[in-house]
Amino acid sequence: MYFIANWKMFGGLSTLNSLKKVIKFLKIFKKSKKIKIIYCPPNTLIRSMSKKVINSKIQVGAQNCHESLTYGASTGSINPRMLKNVGAKYVILGHSENRDSGETDKLINAKIKAATQAGLKVIFCIGETLGQKRKKITKKILSKQIIVGLQKIKKRKNIVIAYEPVWSIGTGLIPKAADLFNTINYIKKKVRNIKVLYGGSVNPKNINKLKLIKNIDGFLIGGASQDPKKFIDIIKKTYN
Repeated sequence: MYFIANWKMFGGLSTLNSLKKVIKFLKIFKKSKKIKIIYCPPNTLIRSMSKKVINSKIQVGAQNCHESLTYGASTGSINPRMLKNVGAKYVILGHSENRDSGETDKLINAKIKAATQAGLKVIFCIGETLGQKRKKITKKILSKQIIVGLQKIKKRKNIVIAYEPVWSIGTGLIPKAADLFNTINYIKKKVRNIKVLYGGSVNPKNINKLKLIKNIDGFLIGGASQDPKKFIDIIKKTYN
């Protein structure tokens, strides 16, 4: 099971002290060998966090990257090799917040190619908006995002998919159990042998419902991951 913490635009150097609680918990948690813990902080914290979690169960990822593998005149951008150089092992790509800012499926595909070539593992986000859900075109949207996003990418062993319905992110709403099971099943049929996670308002209150959906391979956790107690609660309750 994957437990991925997307810190979004959150945290400073002092915030890294909160990891001590999570590291301590993982040392005594009996199921720790069966899970993957990945923290994706802002780029400003990747190096410091990587040093902080040495010899722990935690790995570090980034929240996005540029599609180029070379240096260039892209002010403010950071490419996959630069991320790997400061300690990132993973990168989140295709998150709805970045799609909403103009990232296309084609651009996300270029980023996935660059990231995998640089040796990063990819957390590939897909999901439908509320309008698309109401039109009952969720599967059509997910299919397009998958087909274009993974086009000409043959080596997919370093890719996991995070299904994040856009209407769920930050709203406290989660899909109905049957709907979520069917959607995850659909994604797994589209892309064989790839882990599929769920993301979207995952918190200690709803994890008891989400953990019952047996085809989910883990969770991409946003706001709740910023609080070590809530993050630990999500992990513990998944196995209770």
